[in-house]
Amino acid sequence: MTDSYAVIGNPIEQSKSPFIHIAFAQVTGQDIHYTKLLAPVGGFAGEVDAFRARGGRGMNVTAPFKLDAFAYATDQAPSAQMAGAVNAMKFEGDKVYAENFDGVGLVRDLVHNLACPLKGRRVLILGAGGATRGALLPLLAEQPAELVIVNRTVAKAQALEALALQHQTGLVPVQGLGYDAVQGAFDVVLNATSSSLKAELPPLNPSVFAPDCLAYDLTYGKGLTPFLQLAQRAGVTRLADGVGMLAEQAAEAFAWWRGVRPDTAAVIAQLTVPLV
Repeated sequence: MTDSYAVIGNPIEQSKSPFIHIAFAQVTGQDIHYTKLLAPVGGFAGEVDAFRARGGRGMNVTAPFKLDAFAYATDQAPSAQMAGAVNAMKFEGDKVYAENFDGVGLVRDLVHNLACPLKGRRVLILGAGGATRGALLPLLAEQPAELVIVNRTVAKAQALEALALQHQTGLVPVQGLGYDAVQGAFDVVLNATSSSLKAELPPLNPSVFAPDCLAYDLTYGKGLTPFLQLAQRAGVTRLADGVGMLAEQAAEAFAWWRGVRPDTAAVIAQLTVPLV
């Protein structure tokens, strides 16, 4: 019997999730059907109820419904609780299990796909929104030398600093700062702001990029974004966007649903847009 899954969002036409999960199913021999669901803003719960009534087994969740999914779920995993948002759900009877795989997907892309170990390195992450919040614990688990969170609204960065220090089990120094307070050069600089979606540039001093730095934009499919252009002009040669993160968080969800984790290399290769 074919099991049904979907991605829900608004808008949703741009989603690559059906392509990714169908490709995963083919290489792992899983019998699934996967579709896109456009839900009206304010109508998330009704769409999910209807999907479950049709026998749906699970969902990926994209903007603007990650907070709605958090509220809808009956059982939130620690990853979802930390992020305060959900990007994957699994339906079992009356139970709605919820996860957030964005952070673990980011770290797996950095460490495994890009061969960029984080242990002992200075890491700077731009933005204090949901993406950064969800990435905190996976990043800290890699034991960087330091994690600095920078945001236009300093209080938001400081709130994530406090959250990270409260929840981490290690002793990684964490700072939440404004852009003008960032000092020194970093080994890894992650752009988790929405600036690249608008072709804008965060107010970042190019001195933050160490000579052998990896500059990583969580936005994907936009080519050489203003953030990556800034890094390139600063002499950075290791540039990456979030296509690998997209594939890796999808693989985590697929494994959670189906019990088998697909290899992501072929999907990443097909979705990669040259950074030019």
